[in-house]
This record gives sequence, structure tokens and C-alpha cells, in this order.
Amino acid sequence: MTLFGIDPVADAVHDALRALERGEKPGERRLFDFKEEAGRRDAGGVLRPGGPRNESAAKKLAGEVACMANSPGGGALIVGVAADATPIGAELDVDWLQVRLYQLLQQAYTTVVTEAQVRGARVLIIRCPPAVEPIRWQNRITWRVGDQCQDVDPAAWHERRSRAWGYDWSAQSSGLQPSQVRAQAVQIARDFLQLSGDPRAEDLAEASEDDLLRRLAVLKDDGTLTNAGALLFAGRRTAALDLIRRPGAGADSEERVHDPGRSVLEELAEVFAVVRAYNPEVHVERGLVIGRVRALPERAVREAIVNGVAHREWTDERPTTVEHIGRTLRVTSPGGFYGGVRRDNIINHPPVSRNKDLSQLLATLRIAERQGVGVDRMFADMIRHGHPSPVIEELDGVAVRTVLAGERPDLGWIEWISSIEPDPRRDLRVLMTLHHLSAQRWTDPVDLHPLLQLTVEESRQAVERLLDHRRAERPVCQEIDGIPPSAPVPSVAMDVESVEALAALRRSSGVTSRPPSREQIARSYAQARGRISTTELGSIAGAARTNVGGVLRALEHQGDLAPSRESRRGPGFYYRFTGDPQ
Repeated sequence: MTLFGIDPVADAVHDALRALERGEKPGERRLFDFKEEAGRRDAGGVLRPGGPRNESAAKKLAGEVACMANSPGGGALIVGVAADATPIGAELDVDWLQVRLYQLLQQAYTTVVTEAQVRGARVLIIRCPPAVEPIRWQNRITWRVGDQCQDVDPAAWHERRSRAWGYDWSAQSSGLQPSQVRAQAVQIARDFLQLSGDPRAEDLAEASEDDLLRRLAVLKDDGTLTNAGALLFAGRRTAALDLIRRPGAGADSEERVHDPGRSVLEELAEVFAVVRAYNPEVHVERGLVIGRVRALPERAVREAIVNGVAHREWTDERPTTVEHIGRTLRVTSPGGFYGGVRRDNIINHPPVSRNKDLSQLLATLRIAERQGVGVDRMFADMIRHGHPSPVIEELDGVAVRTVLAGERPDLGWIEWISSIEPDPRRDLRVLMTLHHLSAQRWTDPVDLHPLLQLTVEESRQAVERLLDHRRAERPVCQEIDGIPPSAPVPSVAMDVESVEALAALRRSSGVTSRPPSREQIARSYAQARGRISTTELGSIAGAARTNVGGVLRALEHQGDLAPSRESRRGPGFYYRFTGDPQ
């Protein structure tokens, strides 16, 4: 079945299943194909029992999935139906198969697997959205020509893909008429526009309903709603969001939002309201710029939830789940990363969305940041409040999970960064570097580049900008003394007065911080740079070199360090790192 009525692949599958139920053979199989589970027939062709984890079947299906994925518009496989259209059933486990296909296809492609009943037989439907890059199977690229898979060279595939690049599911017609728009959804759209404070948005909020829909670009030339417009304004038979609120892990739920029949705008408005009700304010004193903040930054919360709606795979009808447990928010949405986005490049990856029109519509309604900015803002807002950076990860290729964890805002940190010039809150890279320095006390471009998701050279530039920042007329950080002139990258440490000021502000605000010990600092530095001297450690720790020699000798005794020369004296003496690289 389709979400709104116009989806060629879903419609073809639906018609095929109805034909099978009537005992008829479906017609053209261009958009779908029937498959048996490999390994279930003996030499005489007799069907044998299968199993939930049939590896040979998964491998056979992986090649068929790659072919469908590479074909314009994608397609679907109906597993458990013989080539002559006889339903014979499938025994593969849905969740196992979905994950195994992702693994077999080199973690480059995500399917949607569901099950159905046909004349008493359980069949599986593997939905294969069109691939962004060619999916290879056994070093071949194939696609559908008619109802057969044929080899295609990469140049031909990319040429065909470039001609179809403008395809966007959310921009296609839903088949729904404007008369099916819900009045409650229209009012919520007006409310979001009015609350934005943007004069252009406020003007749009005053438009008539017909004019509002037209200016939001949710109407096709034939007068029907786009899929994006239908999602936000029309009722759906299944809920798009499922919110559970618990005071703590394992506790009974306090609130649940999971109501079918409404528009996504109505669901979003209620989810925002419930999360806000359980996201308490914390007042910041001492006349700071920020007078009060919430336990979790509201903008980060909204972006996490909206991203779980905007960028998800809508051919999968499972809801986007929002778990608000204590002061941690976890949003899990169907569909893996898209368009080359990965956990380790998501901050700086160029804007990309599998639902471009939907993303733009949410931005126009001022519900989300403009495309490509929201992730930056999530990271910046969490770090400004002293929370850990967001965790955004792919789950076995079948879902994306975003976690915002914040037990309470770090008021000492908030005050400390507000006293630095130029304002580090305006530069995410500097802000992330400072946050890292406050925990580790030292850093360099090689240490930073995976954190900032930048090249080493770009991370060097972030370090150099940080050297220009001052607090109370003193540099916030400084280059570490004792580094050999031949060192490939600079290394910096937080100024000792900045360290002490941050610790004092945290104590006065009731935050318990655990600064790293000199031994922890020495080990992390030596492990990263391969060496350490008393001059370097003293420069990081803000201590005389004669006072830190015992720390390095203790690490030598533990087997982590070895002297560069047996005499242990003289200019240039240092220790080599010999410990476990982990």
C-alpha cells in the first residue's frame, strides 16, 4: 500500500499481491520481481523447509537488490513466490534480512523489508529505493532492462542517473486534493510562521488557505498536493511520530504521543509541546548574557526531531521514535544515511536530503533551520551549554539515531566562554576545540581533525585562530614549550589561569568536574605524539619541569614510557611512548 496513493513501485506491488490472492498471474514485472529463498529446493526440485537466517538466500537476494537499486526509480522484490507466480512462502527473519543485506552490500545501501500474507503464505517485500551511487555486487553493476538484470558500465549508469537526478519523492504528487487538508494543520503552520518573528513569514501566515498552499509550493500543476504537502497537512492512516516520555531509564512512561489519523504538523506540534513541558529551565545569574536556559537547548531538540522527519525514508511506514528519558533525548528514524553522509563527516558534509522538497517546506515554515545548517546548530548549542556533542549514528543501515544527552547545563562553562574575546560561540570549530581542551588540557591538529571532521590542515587553522582568543587580557591557550623544531604540527595547551578560572566557576555553580591528572595528561600526550619531555608536561600542567619528572618515571615503571637515552640527562632528553596504543 502507498502513503497517499501515487507511488508506482508500491502500487505495482499492491496490484501484484491482489492478483496472486485471486490466483492470477500479474502482468508486467518491470518494477518488481518474484524470488524464492535460495537453497530450499533439492536436486529434484522439491521445496524443503527454510530458516530465519538463510545465508545463501541473503547472498542471492543481495545481487537482485543491487540490480533493482541501480534501476531508474528503484523497485521491489517479492520473496516467497515461485517464478510461475505460485506463493510458496518465505521463512527469513525480516530484521535479520534487512541488516544482512546492508552488510552484504558493503554498508552502502539500505532496503525496507516488510511482510504480507498471500493465500495463507507469508511473503516478504524488499523495497529498493533508487541508489545515489551505483551499487556493486561481485564487482559488477547491473540494472533492470525490462524484467531482466543486465550489466551496465559506470559511465552509462552515471549518465542516466544525472538525467534523473532531480527525482525527489517528496516533490511527487500524492494524489490528494487540497480539500483533504486539515484545518488544524493549516492553523499550526500559521502559528509557526507567526512565532518566527520574520516579517516575510508573518506576511505568509496571513494569506488565505489557497494562497498559503500555493506559496508554500505544495500544489502540483494538476492541483493535487505533493507528498511533502500531504505529509504536513493531510491526515495519515499511521502515526509518523511515536514519543515516549519517562522520568528515568526503566521507569513507567509519563506521556505517550502516537496517534494515527493526523497530519505530521499536528504530531510535531504536540511532540514539541510535551518535550518542552519536561525540559526545565535553569536560571543563570551574575548578569550574564544568557538569563535562563533549558536543560536541553530547545533549538537542538527541535532540530533533532525535525531531522528525524525530514531526512527519513518515507517508503518505510514505521514511525520516527522520540524517547525523552530523564534529560536525554533519543530520536530514531527509518532509513540509513543518504548521499555520502556518515557519522564522521556529518558536521561539514554538503547539504543533501532524500526529501528535498520536504526539507525546504519545513524550513519555509520556520520549523527547521535551512538545509545544511541544523546539524551545525545542534552541535553548537549543546556545546555552548556544556553538554557532550550530539551523537548521530547509523544503525545497521536501517535507521539513524540522534542522541542529545544533558543532565544539567554547565553554568560555570557558560560563564567562562562568555568572558572570552573574540566570542568563541560564533565559531563552531573554535568552540569545539575549547570544549575538547577543557577536558584534555592539550591538543594539536592531528588530535583534533577527527573531532572537528576536518583535514589536518583545516584543524591547524582552527588551532591558530584559537591562539588569538583571550580572557582577562591573557591568551586562553598557548603553544607547548619543549616541542622539537622538526615536529610536523603545533601543539597547544590551555593557559593555567584559564584552567583555574573555569574550575572555580564550575565549583561556584555546583558542577562537579574531574580534571585529568598529570599522569593522564602525560599518557594521552605521549601516546598521540610518540614522545614527551618534562618541559612539555610542565608547560601543559602549568608546573616547573622539575616537579613533573616523577610522573614520567611512574609511567616508565608501568611500561608506558622508555627513556630516549640511558643517561636520562642532557639537552633534548625525552621519553618515547611504548605503551598499549589503545
